[in-house]
Amino acid sequence: MERLTVVGAPTSAGAYAPGQEDGPAALRAEGLLEALRAVGLDVTDAGDVEGFRWRPDPERPRAANAAAVADRAGRVAARVAAALDGGGRVLVLGGDCTVGVGTVAALAPRGGGLVYLDRHADLNTPDTTIDGALDWMGVAHMLGVEGTEAAIAGLAGPPPMLLPRRLAYLALDIEIVAAAERERLAALSPAVVGMPAARADPAGAAGAALDALGDVPAVAVHFDVDVLDFLDAPLAENVDRTPGLSLDAAAAALAVLLADPRVRAVTVTEFNPHHGDPGGATTRRLVDVLAGAFAAG
Repeated sequence: MERLTVVGAPTSAGAYAPGQEDGPAALRAEGLLEALRAVGLDVTDAGDVEGFRWRPDPERPRAANAAAVADRAGRVAARVAAALDGGGRVLVLGGDCTVGVGTVAALAPRGGGLVYLDRHADLNTPDTTIDGALDWMGVAHMLGVEGTEAAIAGLAGPPPMLLPRRLAYLALDIEIVAAAERERLAALSPAVVGMPAARADPAGAAGAALDALGDVPAVAVHFDVDVLDFLDAPLAENVDRTPGLSLDAAAAALAVLLADPRVRAVTVTEFNPHHGDPGGATTRRLVDVLAGAFAAG
């Protein structure tokens, strides 16, 4: 029986508004742990790191709540590392996208790679955007891009914690990527399996993303639920109506990713339970997808 440790990160420190901090509790309330056990996993709930509800940060308007982001991501890194040392896999429940920086930091000493299932590149830095939300700067911090916050980029030691050749974007929508991010994509040259390919053949696209990582010994999967078509599955913090993946397509991609034994950690981010059905039906769809993906692994 495979071991799975679940870690909650109820923080929206890096977000645009509150909501994501309620994601871990909502998933547990709708039976996630029971669903994971029902597919044959030996599940340990390691509890939550200290929470943080988003608030404006007039002192650091271009890197809002940076100290809280660094602190919570660091706490996630410590719990993920401890769980990996104990064997098995880890599922991190976010929380905004910056939670995933902690997961990647934990895998960095293990030579980790990353499949980033997200329509956004998250390659902004405080000098390229005025909104200050660090949740669309996460990958820039993983890669140690110039201009990132040292306390976040240095969570695993001297940056970078992730090399571009060990990063594969899956379902990236290049049409909505900002100009500064496009320039960084061109300069860094990570693997990109775009949104059209992911929509046409989600399983094949996931396989291509894994293949692009080469022989990395350990892989993290970052599942940002705003990759989903909001009208199909209103789960994300971002209510953008730009067509994304259906929840079924995301499920097919995740099943392929988790079938790879190198995948040691999965982070679910940007889930805002207040955007879906108030009775929990939308959250239960996400629970079913996560349990099904781990069953495939």
